[in-house]
Amino acid sequence: MGRAVTVAACALNQWALDFEGNLKRIVKSIGIAKSSGARYRLGPELEICGYGCLDHYYESDTLLHSFQVLAKLLESPATQDIICDVGMPVLHRNVRYNCRVIFLNKKILLIRPKISLANTGNYRELRWFTPWTKARHVEEYFLPRIIQEVTGQETVPFGDAVLATKDTCLGAEICEELWAPNSPHIEMGLDGVEIFANSSGSHHVLRKAHTRVDLVNSATAKNGGIYILANQKGCDGDRLYYDGCAMISMNGETVAQGSQFSLDDVEVLVATLDLEDVRSYRAEISSRNLAASKVDPYPRVKVNFALSSSDDVAVPICMPIQWRHHSPEEEISLGPACWLWDYLRRSKQAGFLLPLSGGIDSSATACIVYSMCHQVCLAVKNGNADVLADVCRIVNDETYVPEDPREFCKRIFTTCYMASENSSQDTCNRAKLLAEQIGSYHINLNIDAAVKAVVGIFSMVTGRTPLFSVFGGSKRENLALQNVQARIRMVLAYLFAQLTLWTRGMPGGLLVLGSANVDESLRGYLTKYDCSSADINPIGGISKTDLKNFIQYCIENFHLTALRSIMSAPPTAELEPLVDGQVAQTDEVASKVKHFFRMYSLNRHKMTTLTPSYHAENYSPDDNRFDLRPFLYNTTWSWQFRCIDKEVSKLEQKEEISLVVDTD
Repeated sequence: MGRAVTVAACALNQWALDFEGNLKRIVKSIGIAKSSGARYRLGPELEICGYGCLDHYYESDTLLHSFQVLAKLLESPATQDIICDVGMPVLHRNVRYNCRVIFLNKKILLIRPKISLANTGNYRELRWFTPWTKARHVEEYFLPRIIQEVTGQETVPFGDAVLATKDTCLGAEICEELWAPNSPHIEMGLDGVEIFANSSGSHHVLRKAHTRVDLVNSATAKNGGIYILANQKGCDGDRLYYDGCAMISMNGETVAQGSQFSLDDVEVLVATLDLEDVRSYRAEISSRNLAASKVDPYPRVKVNFALSSSDDVAVPICMPIQWRHHSPEEEISLGPACWLWDYLRRSKQAGFLLPLSGGIDSSATACIVYSMCHQVCLAVKNGNADVLADVCRIVNDETYVPEDPREFCKRIFTTCYMASENSSQDTCNRAKLLAEQIGSYHINLNIDAAVKAVVGIFSMVTGRTPLFSVFGGSKRENLALQNVQARIRMVLAYLFAQLTLWTRGMPGGLLVLGSANVDESLRGYLTKYDCSSADINPIGGISKTDLKNFIQYCIENFHLTALRSIMSAPPTAELEPLVDGQVAQTDEVASKVKHFFRMYSLNRHKMTTLTPSYHAENYSPDDNRFDLRPFLYNTTWSWQFRCIDKEVSKLEQKEEISLVVDTD
């Protein structure tokens, strides 16, 4: 009958500028889509070069290599008899566009440039690309010779058009366009487009998936239609983790859901849907049909190809499903863990080293690594040969198969408790017990000798010896002595990261993990260049509140009973002397608004050296990519604080009046 269409959405773990690997993953996804019966395949945004190329988009080589990969795709037998929709940058009349290139059987059908660019938060698309502003307008694009030689085409359509196949009409959206208030799918749907294809580069943020899913379903709830969303997944070179979540929706309901967190580099989501369901759904919406009769038509590129077959009476149709969302605690367990795995395997290091203090933050970081080990063992158990190959290379053993997360953790994860004369036995015991339960290779060391050596050099040069406050020292002396301890720990962390495996007769080095949470970073509650300075920080974008909930999740799901005492312990940096053997220094006392802003402005300079962190929330303090604020402030905040005082005064007056009235 020719009405059941089979389409595929792909989630690919692409890597910026890894043209060889990106090509391999694209071809693999097309092969899987074809073998599943799909006749249209959609990939992620800018999948050929990888989304996170950043200022490499300025370089002509990035454009050249993208076209070289496109030529390989056009020539590949895998791309025959299936409409392929891939993403890459394209230079048209000396203007750079973020584009979809749609092709079939060695012929490019359409190059569709992005209309609404993402330019908030971590996104800087207007820095590298220009939006296509000519609505419903198509121009000739002169193909480079390497493409002409393959397709035999000199020019192809470039612009805001849709594809008209033998059986339906398909239109493209690109990532941000779904989130825009004037999304193209609205007008396209009114003009008879039945299938909307969105290629995305949407990164993970805690609780963000709800919004993305709602947007996709609402796109067709009012107007009818089939919506396909493909998304990048994995760490492609910086702080972001793209969380997949490929999905296919029809008439406001989800019919296929991809995984949000997975170690599979290639995931293909396929669905077979009945076009008559779209047509009958639209037929009953009179307001939609009235608006459709007035809409300006889109240019249509005619395609001599059908997404359905003539004999499809017995073809099973996908039915609506209920989307299964992860809890925020599950997202913390899975997202940063997948990000760490990508970073580890792509940096070609042999594992991680974490200064484990016995507090909530470093313990949460340790739990994320342990979760990563769980995910790796599960992926290998499920037959993921690529993950197994990466594991064997990391542990330098071609015969190794990870089966027990604790045993694998022992091989790739070193934890280190760095005691000083100011440390308590309680924190030492808590760190040791947690290390035993997750299986990490644990080291206990004492930093006193190193601290005394550094302070001794100062005393020898100046003739003065600083003292802690409890021994009569000034605030300056007290702070300096705390900072020495913290910075010595950073130096020792990197030393042990480079040489610990050497002492064990194993090759390679370790990546140093930081564990400063987002609240500490905002306040600047850390020593510049201390243990917060590391190679990467999986919890740097996560609040203390969410981390505490995550710790509780780990107690229940990983059965890490050592975390119970960590949760109940008073937080402390343990940088000042003990009083009668007990911790005298406790942190995180409740602060008022003024205190927060004073601390924020005093310590903002520390953000310039903040360890690259997993981006988990939109209140990230990362000044390099997200929070673009100055780092030299007038810390008195005189005008702002006067405004606060006035508002407080008004509230107090209202309370006084209220009390008088109540008394009367």
